[in-house]
Amino acid sequence: MTGKGESIIGCLLGTAVGDAIGLPYEGLSPQRARKMLGPADRHRFFFGRGMVSDDTQHTCMVAQALLTAGADPARFSRAFAWRLRFWLLGVPAGAGFATLRAIIKLWLGFSPQKSGVFSAGNGPAMRAAIFGAAFDDLKTIRSLVTASTLITHTDPKALHGALAIALAAFMARQSVTVAPQEYLSRLQTFLGDDAKELPALVAGVCASIAANETTEAFSSRSGHGKGVSGYVLHTVPVVLHAWLRHQREFAPAISEIIACGGDADTTAAILGGIIGSAAGSAGIPEAWLNGIVEWPAGIAWMRETGACLADSLAGKKDLRVPEIWFLTTLPRNLLMLVIVLLHGFRRLLPPY
Repeated sequence: MTGKGESIIGCLLGTAVGDAIGLPYEGLSPQRARKMLGPADRHRFFFGRGMVSDDTQHTCMVAQALLTAGADPARFSRAFAWRLRFWLLGVPAGAGFATLRAIIKLWLGFSPQKSGVFSAGNGPAMRAAIFGAAFDDLKTIRSLVTASTLITHTDPKALHGALAIALAAFMARQSVTVAPQEYLSRLQTFLGDDAKELPALVAGVCASIAANETTEAFSSRSGHGKGVSGYVLHTVPVVLHAWLRHQREFAPAISEIIACGGDADTTAAILGGIIGSAAGSAGIPEAWLNGIVEWPAGIAWMRETGACLADSLAGKKDLRVPEIWFLTTLPRNLLMLVIVLLHGFRRLLPPY
């Protein structure tokens, strides 16, 4: 069982590493990714280094909002909504369409309870593992995940997917090995009787693991031959398969889910957050951690934020909350946009 502080730090760093390793593969089919980039065994974003995307940034903003709000869902909604507003002013290189529309609604004066749009994208799931890493009470986790989800996405499927990821992180950090059927049973109870589709898909995940099927084979057989999409009921089952198959084996799990193609940075970020919650920062390859080049919110800043959140939840007062002024992210985001465009131009060339 991982200590609370190490679980939170591991979740943040695991999210960042999965995101950074997966980012160059985003949007590629498994076949094209193999031909163009090869296996996901090192950073390939920019001269052997990695950077993070919105997946990590949103998870870090959730951690900062929890520092302000604790376990109060209403205070958390307000704190997280303001961070989303200013995050957009930093001109991020990428944002999901539903999230973008929701943030615009926030700036137009909609409350966090009314800003969400009807979408079943994987945005809420990508920032959900931190709740399972940080809290020990499932009712608290459910209320906070719900608050986080409804700010941007109102389709119940988006909430079910986010709850499934939070539960995975919660269970992963409490046990060395989680039996697939045990997870399915607890998921059905956690989601309630209204959720039918996701538990049925997770039952298929359990059957696949019992048959010793690889995550890539499971993904392809599930209809994702060209890559896993950002639809939450596509993303979450593949992530859960990779987690339940590898448990605390960070590098093999990340490499295998990226090999599934598609929304590779997000699937790897979510998976990294779950496994990081269980294994802590010590379970993440050191070369992958050291290969991330970020400013102003780098690896050291994430460690400090995670430690501060753990101290806050433990009841410590007068903590120095690590903050980032949004204007300082502008140069970083513009640099990343240039690199993303270079990757886009590269994809116009062979091999196809």
